Amino acid sequence: MMDGHDWTEVVGAFGLFALVTTVLTTIIWQFAATRRAKVQVVRELEYRKIAEQAVATQQQTEIRLREIGETLTALKGRMDALERILQTVE
Repeated sequence: MMDGHDWTEVVGAFGLFALVTTVLTTIIWQFAATRRAKVQVVRELEYRKIAEQAVATQQQTEIRLREIGETLTALKGRMDALERILQTVE
């Protein structure tokens, strides 16, 4: 027959097992959360870098389009002058 002392050992062993399992689960959970946070920070830095590159590219494109617009305006002026000269010659 089991006396009260044997049950105490079983309950104590179960309690110790539950405590160790809880502590290990908490440690693993926190490690995973920390790792996810680090990965998220790296991902955000990469997105920020991509966004900065996109902004720089857009600014360069805007400058280039402005230059092209100025060139087209100058060409239009020259074409208008050439048309007037040709109409005068005719």
